Amino acid sequence: MLLVGKSTLAATAAWAIAYSLLDAEAPAFAPFSAVLMMQVTLYQSMAQALRYLAAVAAGVALQGVIGFIAGSDLVTFALVALIALAIGRWPRLGAQGTQVATAAFFAFSTYIAASSTLERATELGQILVLVGIGCTVGVVVNLLVIPPMRFRSAEYGVRALAHSMCELLSDIHPVLREGELEPERTRRWAERASRLGTMVTQARSALRVGEESVRYNPLRLLRRHRRRSFAGYSELVNALERVTHQLASVTRTLDLAVQAPDQGPNDEEFLTLYADFLASLAEITEQLGVVDEDRLVSQSQELCSLAEQAAGYADRLSGGSWGIDIFRTEPESPYGTLLIEAARLQQEFQHTCDLLQRAADRRDSSRPTRM
Repeated sequence: MLLVGKSTLAATAAWAIAYSLLDAEAPAFAPFSAVLMMQVTLYQSMAQALRYLAAVAAGVALQGVIGFIAGSDLVTFALVALIALAIGRWPRLGAQGTQVATAAFFAFSTYIAASSTLERATELGQILVLVGIGCTVGVVVNLLVIPPMRFRSAEYGVRALAHSMCELLSDIHPVLREGELEPERTRRWAERASRLGTMVTQARSALRVGEESVRYNPLRLLRRHRRRSFAGYSELVNALERVTHQLASVTRTLDLAVQAPDQGPNDEEFLTLYADFLASLAEITEQLGVVDEDRLVSQSQELCSLAEQAAGYADRLSGGSWGIDIFRTEPESPYGTLLIEAARLQQEFQHTCDLLQRAADRRDSSRPTRM
C-alpha cells in the first residue's frame, strides 16, 4: 500500500506540473514516467530513470531525424520501427529497451499531427521535457517519502532457504531410521533437493535488493542503521549453496541405491547413525530458518553447539567398522558416497556456523560500552 500511495502522489504531482504549470499538449507523459520510477529501492529508481530517459531520448531523436529527412509516410514509420526495435535490444538499456520503440511511435503520431516544422520540433522536445519531469518527480518522491530500506531482505532470503532445507532433512531422517526406503519417496527427495537451487537464486536476489536499498538512501545515516551491514551474508549464501549440492548428492544416491537394494545401503546401524546425523543438521537449519540479526549473539552460540553435536555424529559415521572395508573393497558403493557427503555437509555447516559467530562477534564488539 505504501508503494501505491507514493505512486499516486508522484503521478499527481507530475500531472499538476505538466498540465497546470506548463499547459502541455500531452501531459500524460509526466505522470506515466513518474509511476515507472517507483522502484523497490532508491538505487533502482535512479538507475531506471537514467535508462528510461536514454531510451525515450533515443526514440524521439530517431523519429525527429528520420521524420525531417524522409517525411511521415508508411515507409518512414516502418523504418523508424525497425531501427527503434534494434536499438531497444542494446543490453545497457535493460528492461527499458522496449521504451525506445514506444517513444518513437508516440513521437511519430505527434509528428504527423503537427502542421509545421517548428511545431513538430516543439512537440518532440516537449515529450522529452515531460518525461524528464516525470522521472525527476518519481525519484524525488521515492527519496523523500519514506525511502525504501530493505535491511532484512538478505536475512529473509537465508531464512527461506534454510527452512526449505530443514523440511527436506526432517522428512528424510525418520525414514532412514525406520529403514523404510521406497523408490517413490526417494525420487521426491531428489526432486526437492534439485529445486533448492531456485531458493539460492532467490536468496541472492534478496541480498542484492538489500545492498541496493542502502545506496543513496538517507535513512542509512540514522543511528539505528549505522552499524548494520551485509558483510558475511554473501559468504553465508555461498556456503548454503554448497550444502544444497551435497544434499542433492545424498538424495540422488539414496534414490539410485533403493532401485538396486542388493548394493545397499541396507545396514541398519549405518542408516540409524546417518539418520541421527541428518537430524542434527535439521536442527541447525531450523535455527538458521529463524535467524535474526538482533539476536545473532545468542543464536550463534546455539548454532555452534548444534554444529559440535553434528560433528560428533559425523565422527561416529566415519569411525564405523564399515568405513575402511567399504573404501577398500567397494569404492563406488552408496555407503562410500554417503560417507563422503556426510563429511562435506558437516564441514559446510560448521563453516556456516563459524560465519555467523564471527558476524555476531563483530556486532557485539561494535556496541558502545555502558558505564
